[in-house]
Amino acid sequence: MVGARNLIVRSMALRHAIKNTVRPFLTNTKIHSRITNSSLIAATIASSSYSSHLSFHQSRSLSSASASPGVVVVNTAEEFNKILSKVQDDSLHAIFYFTAVWCGPCRFISPIVGELSTKYPNVTTYKIDIDQEAIQDTLSRLQITSVPTLHFFQNGKKTDELVGADVTRLNHITEKLFKKD
Repeated sequence: MVGARNLIVRSMALRHAIKNTVRPFLTNTKIHSRITNSSLIAATIASSSYSSHLSFHQSRSLSSASASPGVVVVNTAEEFNKILSKVQDDSLHAIFYFTAVWCGPCRFISPIVGELSTKYPNVTTYKIDIDQEAIQDTLSRLQITSVPTLHFFQNGKKTDELVGADVTRLNHITEKLFKKD
């Protein structure tokens, strides 16, 4: 009974994954309707039939675990304090991006934050994973209670903050603060 229940749960998870990721790649409407309307067995067969096609699909990573080129990963409180002092003392432009690997909105906005370093080369983006033990005291001091949270510094002064994955507001803030002259 337990084995059958596990098989059903795994089959349901597979069907959900196929329905949400394979559907855009299917061109045969008969197979598409079979996946969305048929039994779990049909979904399993379709997934194995189309797995070779999916390996060629290129998409950008939504992972929040790794940093994009031009994004500096901060691992310790000492590192963070040195960077913050440098940004403030040298009147630099910077974005501090507080994130977590498990956070869905963080994974959504991460590639967009990564692209900011290309769009604004005079602005350094610092990525801080809130789950690191070495940074917990700093997070408390900064009152970081939600992720994603972004702190924007212009000329060494904190000028704005964004909590959540609001891409429209992110673009508005960055355009306002860091627009190329």
